[in-house]
Amino acid sequence: MERDKRLTKPEAMIFDMDGTLFQTETLLLPAYHKLFDTLRAEGHHTGETPKEELMLGCLGMLLEDIWKIVLPEGTPEAHKRADELLLQYELEGLSDPKAILYPGVKETLEELKHRGVRLFVASNGLEHYVKGIAEAREIMPLFEDLYSAGQHNTETKVDLVALLLKNHGIERAWMVGDRSSDVEAGKKNGQAVIGCQYAGFGDDQELKGSDVIIHSFHELIDLYDASVD
Repeated sequence: MERDKRLTKPEAMIFDMDGTLFQTETLLLPAYHKLFDTLRAEGHHTGETPKEELMLGCLGMLLEDIWKIVLPEGTPEAHKRADELLLQYELEGLSDPKAILYPGVKETLEELKHRGVRLFVASNGLEHYVKGIAEAREIMPLFEDLYSAGQHNTETKVDLVALLLKNHGIERAWMVGDRSSDVEAGKKNGQAVIGCQYAGFGDDQELKGSDVIIHSFHELIDLYDASVD
């Protein structure tokens, strides 16, 4: 654990989904290859499937921005079809037990909830995807609410987190995530940021500005217990 300062005890924690709670690649990569097979079969794409690293490097972005990078030559119709196929194949893939949470996620969330912490999700993903993961991996009951860009039509995670804080009357929260968008969302909304450095999707500067960087999810318990009222 890397800590710059002692944190104030939060009333709530807001979690990113991909790369924070959920090991995205265990679901995404099989769906990704099926998606491009279908795009080729339907005439929306020619050539090889873009490298997996390109897609993984886009995690945390809005889908419309992802396809601009992964499928830059694609038509608007191809991008729309990619949206549909990715959601379809990922939801189908949730039945595969190989699509998993990070170690200790469920147990840690249960312990935080037991301590009285209000738990939320804020993700740039689609609503059915975000809620589908929570339901399939049996963590949905632990959360007070799950916010997604797909549900609330927000342009940035800053806006999404601002909406969540306002709607639920939260003043002191920790934003917990693995991407620069999570750091920005927490800081621009005046909240502490816990950077998660176990997914490995970003570069060394990805979590710059975090108050604390953790290397495993269960470190949140000790961090919470060490925080001050």
